[in-house]
Amino acid sequence: MARTSTFLGVIGLVSLLSVAACAGKGGAGAQSPERQSDAEYDLARDLFMKNNPRAALDHAMKSVSLNEDNDKAQYFIAVIHLSFCSTNRGMESIDCKLDEVEKYARAALKANPDFRDAKNMLGQVLIHQKRCKEAITVLEPLTRDPAYVHPYYAWGNLGLAQVCAGQLDEGIKSLKNSVTEPRFCVGHYRLGIAYEKKGDFAAAEASLTPALTADPECEKLQDAWEARCRVRLRLGRTAEGREDCQRCKEISEETNTGKSCAKILAPEARRAGL
Repeated sequence: MARTSTFLGVIGLVSLLSVAACAGKGGAGAQSPERQSDAEYDLARDLFMKNNPRAALDHAMKSVSLNEDNDKAQYFIAVIHLSFCSTNRGMESIDCKLDEVEKYARAALKANPDFRDAKNMLGQVLIHQKRCKEAITVLEPLTRDPAYVHPYYAWGNLGLAQVCAGQLDEGIKSLKNSVTEPRFCVGHYRLGIAYEKKGDFAAAEASLTPALTADPECEKLQDAWEARCRVRLRLGRTAEGREDCQRCKEISEETNTGKSCAKILAPEARRAGL
């Protein structure tokens, strides 16, 4: 299965809920709306991890109907909606509704203004909506928050927002901070893309290689195979670049990324010297 940078981001967001998943369980008051809401949330999370996001969404919605102040459930609804944007069709999927991601990320923050992961998600969805300067205002304070235990996520999103806003040098600095967590393959990928935009193809390749090797899951990051293919072709390393595009194509030809790699490998592209 193809892994996009959005998909791996969603997996990270789900993992952040691992500790919270067991919260709220107990004997006394088990039939209260709050306890029922927690139970529905736990069921939703279990279903999502079993690759049943639609059923998970139903139970998460029931959770917030029982207790709209259940910040974990509000956040999880946003996570589920974001997962619909990480299928083969990506942001073009009919089920990808970024306004719903934003709505429930904000609902989680309304219930708990100190919910740092929800702030990070809000910044992420604002980037997807091309509201990059607004995303920067959300994410910058989070990178300076000593209580946030996953700062590399915030640095990675801040760097992406800065690059999106045309602040390329600032974005590169932020993305370098994100990869102080060496296994953060999405951070390495984004840093490689930033260097590519800057025209520094050697530095881009140097970042895109760990984007594919820093963790076993990284080698499934199709976007990084395509990016390194492009960069190596620009460096004149045609054979290696085409090998990367072949790996990209083998992951999936159904995604836009896979189609792009297949186009580079097509006979007419070879005749054009790619």
